[in-house]
Amino acid sequence: MNDISVAAPVDLTANALRHIAEILKSEPAGAALRIAVEGGGCSGFQYTYAIVPETAEGDLVLGENGATVAIDPVSLEYMRGSKVDFVDDLMGRTFKVHNPAATASCGCGTSFSLD
Repeated sequence: MNDISVAAPVDLTANALRHIAEILKSEPAGAALRIAVEGGGCSGFQYTYAIVPETAEGDLVLGENGATVAIDPVSLEYMRGSKVDFVDDLMGRTFKVHNPAATASCGCGTSFSLD
């Protein structure tokens, strides 16, 4: 048996997983946090977050212990290799995506640009 582990295309920190599970515990079974990339924001692209009742065919579905994240195939191409965290600091409580493909981002951390 081959014991090679394959890393997920997007990583979720333990802190993000805990917060997602907390959000989803009051939602109906099958609900997920959808993370998507859309055009807009001050740097060209922006991350959006929405609670959806279920995942869609073709989604990358990640999570554990009551935390489910769905990323559509188009957004995944912009997020591949990213790490999603949840931060609680002086700027507020928010999800933060650390995207190695982003060449610039805005101060709020929700929009980014690519070359």
